[in-house]
Amino acid sequence: MMRIFMVSLITAISFGLSSAFAAEKPELVIYTYDSFASEWGPGPQIKTAFEKDCDCTVSFVGLDSSVGILGRIQLEGENSKADIALGLDTSLTAIAAKTGLFAPHQIDTSANLSLPADIGGWSDQYFLPYDWGYFAFNYDKSRLADAPDSFDALVSAENDLKIVIQDPRTATPGLGLMLWVAAVYGEEAESYWQKLAPKIVTVTKGWWDAYSMFLEGEADMVLSYSTSPAYHLIAENKDNFAAASFDEGHYMQIEVAAILKSSTKQALARKFLARLMEADMQSILPTTNWMYPAAASGNVPAAFDTLITPAKSHLFAPEMVAQNRDKWVAEWVKGLSQ
Repeated sequence: MMRIFMVSLITAISFGLSSAFAAEKPELVIYTYDSFASEWGPGPQIKTAFEKDCDCTVSFVGLDSSVGILGRIQLEGENSKADIALGLDTSLTAIAAKTGLFAPHQIDTSANLSLPADIGGWSDQYFLPYDWGYFAFNYDKSRLADAPDSFDALVSAENDLKIVIQDPRTATPGLGLMLWVAAVYGEEAESYWQKLAPKIVTVTKGWWDAYSMFLEGEADMVLSYSTSPAYHLIAENKDNFAAASFDEGHYMQIEVAAILKSSTKQALARKFLARLMEADMQSILPTTNWMYPAAASGNVPAAFDTLITPAKSHLFAPEMVAQNRDKWVAEWVKGLSQ
């Protein structure tokens, strides 16, 4: 009886010690968007790879968009539970920097980035680019044989052409389209929105709402990414989806990660960001996040060679977006409501 008691006592003590040691393992909390953290997104593979190196636990918190990530951090302020924000882009970085809630990443990006040359390089002490892509109107070649090849062709297409877009106040692609139109049309943007309005079936809150409508045949074209057809080709073996190449060029999205100043795990967070830029991590992104890797070391599948290559890359400086965003949103609302 005493032997059974001693064995039970030793087992309980051992379990307690193991639990205590497990509890001491640091947890890295990363705010990101839902699709990144989902089981089909890059989050699970990145978590597994990094946890092998760090003796830590990575916890992704999925939020509804990059706008939602920044909003959550602004709401929580210095009391945020996040160590890293992953999924903001250059349309939000100037606003994010002004909060004073982010710490320098201290990672040298001068030699290893692979971004289009016509954007003029990259330099930002807080925000580290990890992937990028182009906004584009996607279509199904089996349903739309002759897709518009410019913004002008889009508005002058047959009246039965139907498109679906996202709201720039709630969805990253919607914000990207608003910036794209502003880059191409400048002070005439509101007039363009007015011309485009008859083609728009609806404006959705998020990307998936719009894309699912397109897949269900409720629209001929959908605002998405130039890389979206790669998903259908690689994951579904379907070659009937394409992105329309516009003569005016395409607006870029560069997604970034940043460390919260309030994080008590600064060194671990920097280790994660540095690891994120390594070849194996970067090579996860094209077939899970369906974007181009930001580091030159990242491998891109051959299917990406079939995607459009825009003649020109548009990208406003983050400060330009911060200064004009409210004005451009007002033009968007007014143009579509007339």
